[in-house]
Amino acid sequence: MTGRRPTTIPRTTFTSRTLRTIAVAVSGASLVAGCGLVPGTTGGSEGPVTVMTWAPEQTGATNMPGIPAMARAYARWVNAHGGIGGRQLKVLTCNDHNDGVDAAKCARSAVDQHAVAVVGSYSQYGRAFLSPLESAGIPYIGGYGVSDAEFTSPLSYPVNGGQAALLAGNGEQLAHICDRTVLIRPDTIAGDELPPLLDAGLALGKRPAATDLRAAEDSNDLDTQADRALSTASSDPLAEGCVAAVLGDRTDTFMDSFRRLRADYPEVHTATVLGSVDQTVINRTGGASSPYEGAYVTGWYPAADDARWNPMRKAIDEVAFGDNRIDPADAGVQTTWIAYTVLKQLVDSLGEDDDVSARSLRIALDKGAKVTTGGLTPTLRWDYAHLSAAGDFPRLVNARVAFQKVDKGRLVATHKGLVDVTDTLAKAP
Repeated sequence: MTGRRPTTIPRTTFTSRTLRTIAVAVSGASLVAGCGLVPGTTGGSEGPVTVMTWAPEQTGATNMPGIPAMARAYARWVNAHGGIGGRQLKVLTCNDHNDGVDAAKCARSAVDQHAVAVVGSYSQYGRAFLSPLESAGIPYIGGYGVSDAEFTSPLSYPVNGGQAALLAGNGEQLAHICDRTVLIRPDTIAGDELPPLLDAGLALGKRPAATDLRAAEDSNDLDTQADRALSTASSDPLAEGCVAAVLGDRTDTFMDSFRRLRADYPEVHTATVLGSVDQTVINRTGGASSPYEGAYVTGWYPAADDARWNPMRKAIDEVAFGDNRIDPADAGVQTTWIAYTVLKQLVDSLGEDDDVSARSLRIALDKGAKVTTGGLTPTLRWDYAHLSAAGDFPRLVNARVAFQKVDKGRLVATHKGLVDVTDTLAKAP
């Protein structure tokens, strides 16, 4: 789920923090059960390009099956069209089970199987998986952005602003509406990072910090939390109350409880972020009669029906039609597509006769290779000159978010263009 997600420290502390991270030595190596390989022949003078993608599946909490499914589909699609840099792409996948130990096992598996990068993945346990990758020099490209470590590790190359940007942006949205805000979020380490981010956005409108309510990540009964959120948000009849639900897979559970109980309270506004809701969730839960109707939503990318997603949709139709794990409106699927777009451009830029390795990819990224994504993000660059000035988020290169609202069952923009929340993140306590 979410995490999640980061706080602000002076840039002078980043150097020592980064050095401590790089210095971590990881011993031992084991293959994680369930890691699979996309079949296919090798190609190119240097053989296939091997990468890994991981995400939690079949757990009692947040699940992201669309991420590894999209990665495998991308491999089939790109290999059917000449591969990358004249080589075949092999995608290893791994299940981190929403567990720090298994996340580290997935990373060690990537090392053991000589992956040149980990691409388009999701895990709450950034510190657990980044240490093995850093020790082996393997870049982490286009992760979901659910942990603060993804925005500090020198081997992380994010494509969006992660949960940090979403929460800060959601706070900015609600600062124009809410006198009193309640945040309902997971009772996890990643969830602990969310309140300061939302509060930083609220502070722009001189709004007070949100009331922080926690819920078990795997809870199937959130009536108590919904009742507390409603009573707190509506406690002042002269104030506009808002409830922001950021619970990943469990957001539906909370909103169902919220809908059943809200008739007993004065009206309050609702809000959430991409990853806790998308257009398919709204459709599945009733469209215009969904409990999300009227909710304020912060996202990273253009709406799912935007023409800029057409290349992804075409690829899915070509090689994964009927795979219901791969939803073009899912933020994890979208991020994985963008991450593999980055990988392809990097490998293509190296040329067919050049070595494709973790080291060559890092060098290209660190020297400022420009990557375009067809307008889905701004041009991405990770060299020193383009890193963020936002304190605790030095690896942040794309802090733009979209302000949207659910209106008549559709996600519609409430603000023209995207909003850069870099300054807001820099002010997060």
